[in-house]
Amino acid sequence: MTAVRAPSLETVGMSKSFGALKALQNVSIQVPAGSFHALLGENGAGKSTLVKCIMGFYKPDRGQLLIDGTETTVRNPRDAQALGVGMVYQHFTLVPALTAAENLVVSRADAPGVIDWRKERRALEAFLDTMPFRVPLKKPVSAMAAGEKQKLEILKLLYLNQRFLILDEPTSVLTPGEADEILGLLRGMAHRGEITVAMISHKFREVEAFCDDFTVLRRGARVGGGKVGAVSTRDMAAMMIGDAVVRPSASRSTTQRNGGATLEIAGLFAENDEGRDAVNGFNIRVRPGEIVGIAGVSGNGQSELVEALSGQRPIKLGQVLIRDVNFEPTRDHYDRFKVFGLPEEPLKNASVPTMSVAENMAFRRFDKAPMSRLGLWLSREPMRATARDLISRYNVKTPSTETQIRDLSGGNVQRAVLARELSGDVDVLIVANPCFGLDFASVADIRAQIMEQRNRGAAVLLVSEDLDEVLELSDRIAVMSGGKVAYLTEGAGADRTTIGRYMAGH
Repeated sequence: MTAVRAPSLETVGMSKSFGALKALQNVSIQVPAGSFHALLGENGAGKSTLVKCIMGFYKPDRGQLLIDGTETTVRNPRDAQALGVGMVYQHFTLVPALTAAENLVVSRADAPGVIDWRKERRALEAFLDTMPFRVPLKKPVSAMAAGEKQKLEILKLLYLNQRFLILDEPTSVLTPGEADEILGLLRGMAHRGEITVAMISHKFREVEAFCDDFTVLRRGARVGGGKVGAVSTRDMAAMMIGDAVVRPSASRSTTQRNGGATLEIAGLFAENDEGRDAVNGFNIRVRPGEIVGIAGVSGNGQSELVEALSGQRPIKLGQVLIRDVNFEPTRDHYDRFKVFGLPEEPLKNASVPTMSVAENMAFRRFDKAPMSRLGLWLSREPMRATARDLISRYNVKTPSTETQIRDLSGGNVQRAVLARELSGDVDVLIVANPCFGLDFASVADIRAQIMEQRNRGAAVLLVSEDLDEVLELSDRIAVMSGGKVAYLTEGAGADRTTIGRYMAGH
């Protein structure tokens, strides 16, 4: 019988402030040995601060950390490692140019200056024989798929004898199949008493499928928790958002749209920053009153596609047609063809951070009446009046129209940019990861606005790494792999497993 090696972990009254900001307020959580625990909460709820206090990146102002019931002081990540506490971060920490074996060996504090690789590989093979999953030891990390990299990150912690694993959004770069496989293997190890897992996640499907217990943080405080299965996802979400008002989902109109604008992307090629083809003969047609969702694992050309369509990246070959007329991604054509959009990271890609909310909202109309006279003189009062109207209509929370847009929260930057982009007649809407990192209320609001534009007859191209978002909103779903469309299906009745298989390149 396998010896129980999994530790328990408990925080008691843990608090941490940064100036006037109370990031953690008297947070107590219990993660029993051999359990798979979910840590839930909106962005800014305190999850990251809590795990950084556990890992020794931050020193808590007050509170205790108990490992196996014994109070412990963690001054830095090395102390955490010595206690068997390790973390798999949201972004890979592997060295791409090294092989899996090399990444494992150099991670050891006692790695020799001159390494006997024959001896080390024998030891690594013996180690892998005790694990429920393997990776090819001789393969460079740069040649690995995302699922292999995530497995290697986990194996690295187990190789270093870390038995309390903290996972930070571990499936964000994985296909559904890869995510289910890895979480299932870790759950099996936890239930055999080999490890204990605490997972930060926003995916209720994965929480329900793999976790035993959960804790919810909101505004730095613990507001709930319990056994998974005894509490509905609706109640979990209610704990996370508190008294925030969530807009109901917009209903999908079944009215057929005729005579609107059709967006067609034909044989599009665009290079990445290294000069290689990232978009590689991409073809899609989006009809009026339709949302086509582009799903795919990060790094398959989605970002380059959106940048090419928005004029941020040159189109190497191919055509973009609207109403069967050639479209160039210039401001003049965007205006003429009524093309609007929300790119990734709108604070970086769709606004000027140091300019005011009013000025950013005026980007599409600053050279037209009533904001401009003769296209030369800018009239600020009409610009502010327009901004006040959009702020009210789109529920943008800002101290004033003159506040710099960089001072708004992420959700309100999204709302401000969408208010600008949706305030006129929209024929074509191109949006990329529109809800990444946002709170429940902002997500519901933005998805409802996208659906409303579709219902009004816009052709909507939705590029998103959130498969649940693609499945919820799309009339048709295309999987992008290797820079092109690998699979196309109707949204109604779409099979998650099949989509995941094409996302993985199979």
